[in-house]
Amino acid sequence: MASIEDLVRKQKAGAQFVITAQMLRIKPQEFDPMAQRWLDDGGPGFNVIGIPHRTVVDGEFLISRVTVIRTTAAL
Repeated sequence: MASIEDLVRKQKAGAQFVITAQMLRIKPQEFDPMAQRWLDDGGPGFNVIGIPHRTVVDGEFLISRVTVIRTTAAL
């Protein structure tokens, strides 16, 4: 499984990029709570921008992809 820190570290400060459940090799059911925290508090070295993409799983809308911007904060 790719770690979120590894994905973020590859980006330059100020870069916009996408993080998906598939990239992290987890299910949307696991990704959604993480993405919710990132929306509220920011992520490790990035902030969520725009509107998250949601997918329907068993009749429930779950976040499966977010667009983020790399901050200069240390991981």
